[in-house]
Amino acid sequence: MSLMDKLLKVKVLKHGDVLSDSELFNNIDVIPTNYPIFNVALSGSLDGGLHAGITFLCGPSKHFKSMLGLMMVKSYFDRYPDAICMFYDSEFGITTDYLQAVGIDPSRIIHQPIMNLEELKFDIMAKLEQIERGDKIIFFIDSIGGLASKKELDDANDQKSAQDMTRAKNFKGLWRMLTPIFPLKNIPMIAINHSYKTQDLFPKDVMSGGTGGMLAATTVFMIGKSQEKDGTDIIGWNFTLNVDKSRYVKEKSKIPFLVTYEGGLNKWAGFLELCLESGHIIKPSNGWYNKVNRETGEVIGLKVREKDTYTKEFMEPILNDPEFKKFIENKFKVAKLINHDDSEL
Repeated sequence: MSLMDKLLKVKVLKHGDVLSDSELFNNIDVIPTNYPIFNVALSGSLDGGLHAGITFLCGPSKHFKSMLGLMMVKSYFDRYPDAICMFYDSEFGITTDYLQAVGIDPSRIIHQPIMNLEELKFDIMAKLEQIERGDKIIFFIDSIGGLASKKELDDANDQKSAQDMTRAKNFKGLWRMLTPIFPLKNIPMIAINHSYKTQDLFPKDVMSGGTGGMLAATTVFMIGKSQEKDGTDIIGWNFTLNVDKSRYVKEKSKIPFLVTYEGGLNKWAGFLELCLESGHIIKPSNGWYNKVNRETGEVIGLKVREKDTYTKEFMEPILNDPEFKKFIENKFKVAKLINHDDSEL
């Protein structure tokens, strides 16, 4: 009997297996969303999507964080019609209008209000004990950044003004406990969080709550925002998913999407600059765009304005092109990090 066989027979812990046969590496859920640009942000691929593990959506108020999180929950529900959502709510900002906007059935959501960090920690660990790998459930926290510690609340009731030095430690402990559980049970968590600017000479956005969340996360997005105008009128908002951390997408990647007051989230916006870069679209003159046959260089169809590229008829054929899919993966997906060809060293 080989040493490997001997050690595999010792089953003190669960899940131990030869890595090439392990279901933890070979049977991983990937949940495609209904929006190709988010699949790129989550996995680096148009055909990818949300993975098991912890995904943080971070940014200031009114940065589409909660709605984006709900859209990921909806994608999970679409993939698994019997799935449920465990929703921890500390801000009470999600309304029935939000749920209706993304088509979520409230009867599939367990709504758990939380008042402090300790309540979240005790309840989520108890819930996770009841879940087995193969159960279809997604966790959603809105939000983790605004949670007080129990000590903060107790100090306020006792009229003590001393700063709570335990909150960061408790946060780090929570993430330390949760880090292995979500991949082991093959379930995703979406956590809404705040961000703040550092005091550096060149300030940068940092996720609140200390380093524990960053270490635990599969993906961390910092969400940026700018106005979308028609002349002088604001007609919506351009958002950017800045990839602060990812196990699947190149860090510091920037993935844009557009939300307008009239049309809501545009499924096809965000790809125009990428299509120009890949050569699938050219800009024959200022403000005008044409599709191109990349093999022959032949211009396809009539030239159109930018807003007319944000349609299914115009953009979907490009997104289905294997060459464009390959371009997207080469640009965004984490690939080989070590070169084993000694001749190139």
